[in-house]
Amino acid sequence: MSKKPFLLLNLTSICKTLFSLTLWLLSITPSVAQKSLEEIKIDSILSQPLDSILVWVQENAEKDIEVFEKVVAEGIRRVQKTGDYEKIGDFYTAYGNWHSYHGIYSGDSLIKQTKLALFYYLKTDNKPKIAETRTNLAHDYMSVRRLVEAQNELFRAIAIYEELGDKVGVAKAHRNLSSSYLYTDEPQKAIEYLDKVTSIFREVEDYNTLSYCYLSYIDAYSRIGDYEKANAAAEECLSIVKNKVPGEVFVEVRAYSFKGDISFNQENYQQALLDYQKAFDLCEIQIGRERAATWLTEVGMAYLKLGDYQNALKNLLEGIKAYDKQDVSHLTRPYESIAECYEELGEHKNALLYVKKAKEAKDLVHAEQVANLESEGIIKYETEKKDEALAATEALLNQKNRTQNIILSASGLLTLLLAGLFYSFRKNQKATKVISAKNAENELLLKEIHHRVKNNLELVKSLISLQSAQLEDSATKDAMIASQNRVQSMGIIHQKLYQGTNLGSIEMKDYFLNLGEGILDTFDADEKVKIECAMETMELDVDTAVPLGLIVNELLTNAMKYAFPEKDSGEITISLERKDDKILSLLVKDNGVGKVGGVKPKGTGFGTQLVSLLTQQLNGIMKEENKEGTIISFEFKLDQAA
Repeated sequence: MSKKPFLLLNLTSICKTLFSLTLWLLSITPSVAQKSLEEIKIDSILSQPLDSILVWVQENAEKDIEVFEKVVAEGIRRVQKTGDYEKIGDFYTAYGNWHSYHGIYSGDSLIKQTKLALFYYLKTDNKPKIAETRTNLAHDYMSVRRLVEAQNELFRAIAIYEELGDKVGVAKAHRNLSSSYLYTDEPQKAIEYLDKVTSIFREVEDYNTLSYCYLSYIDAYSRIGDYEKANAAAEECLSIVKNKVPGEVFVEVRAYSFKGDISFNQENYQQALLDYQKAFDLCEIQIGRERAATWLTEVGMAYLKLGDYQNALKNLLEGIKAYDKQDVSHLTRPYESIAECYEELGEHKNALLYVKKAKEAKDLVHAEQVANLESEGIIKYETEKKDEALAATEALLNQKNRTQNIILSASGLLTLLLAGLFYSFRKNQKATKVISAKNAENELLLKEIHHRVKNNLELVKSLISLQSAQLEDSATKDAMIASQNRVQSMGIIHQKLYQGTNLGSIEMKDYFLNLGEGILDTFDADEKVKIECAMETMELDVDTAVPLGLIVNELLTNAMKYAFPEKDSGEITISLERKDDKILSLLVKDNGVGKVGGVKPKGTGFGTQLVSLLTQQLNGIMKEENKEGTIISFEFKLDQAA
């Protein structure tokens, strides 16, 4: 009997099994390979010398979002061990460029990276990098409308560039000054500065910066109503991008957006629609529809003017979804346009909803403007805009009321009754508006007061710092530094009040983190000591937050001075929790050397006395333990908690 059929059958079965196994392996391989490739890429970059890692992060800030952040974080950790301050500054500069390009984190995060770069450059003699970083920091401040700080940094940068005889550096600082004048709505001053610098950038063939100059020209000429020059600047900007810097896609996007604004202001809405759509299409290709969707608000407003309310509403609603929920400062006009679309489509309820949102957005913009007012008079608060918002609300409400009156006019006595009720409603509504306006005005004034108090405390802190720098006696100098930290702790309170949305309370975890960072900076211990807040977010009223802040400031200062005399590193933990409605528990502990029995405590004792008095003020008790460091705990019996 032949065995061939049997062997053939077995071979067929084996082949089928192997084929199934291969398909299964292929189905699971891509995800594993993808993860492995990313890890392999990171390992490959980090296996190189530190100089090569620095070159990679400098050249890849616009790429590899996930890979970049892991590589730069490890690079910073390694370079800090070298003590090479210039190279540490270079890493933080690259990290700041990455923050600026991708816009994933808040403006404050970008400012933090640039300030860290400046901190390390100031430890070197590299004046060109110090001046360039001050210019970058000014740009970062402008992005969050901290205009006075931005201009201060620019003037410092200009002084350095002039000392070095660097006319290009001076020109770049002047270019940023022109941007600051656009923020303060002074376009003529912006044009004057731009006229000084464009020839310099063209001479040195810095077409990248030159393209941004022409963006500012478009904006400035549009604001003074010279649309002919604004159009010419837009064409020149697009020509520079096309022929000299084709990689500057976002300059091209903004140029087309500005061109759309020019046509829109000249009531050429069809051309405006084409330019706005071009700006969105270019941006979508570069970063995808979801992130580019903010540009659709402009497309929607053009459709609105053309009477295409359905397309207008579709684009406007998609556009506003792309904005950060916390950033509504750009949404006043889109909200007003959405309200108008709904009104034209007969959806009055939705129209009124968006009128209210527009009013809230405009009030927020006004609040931000008041928070930036300074004695130099650079920043202007335009109260007429608030009146415009109220007038727009009034117009929409009147339109709705006219429609209602037409319907009600056919119903005799019922019409008279409803008219009486409507009159009463309108009278009450006007009274409510007056009260709301007064409340809003008072809130803005309070924020301005907190801002000015914070600035005054900063001035006091600076004066103490200057005085302490002249002292030679260590005890006196320590007392001055302690006073400086106490002033700083109160200054942070006022900063949080004018930056926050609730004027009556402070978020304590964020406050403690800011306080800790300031104290670490004072003792130059960022690399030596870690301060951790092991607590949930918690808001407390100002009367409770101020003494708590002073207590924690004293304990942190004491730990920095005495807890880690021989250690290379240390850790301090802060926790605050609410045990019930009337009891707060505070814990501050460190893993330092602790107190030695029988040895007289160091210092004057003023800090200890201050903590004791503040504890009594909050109706609290304090306990101290020495176990693997120092543990100080408090329990406060409070009648009120925020």
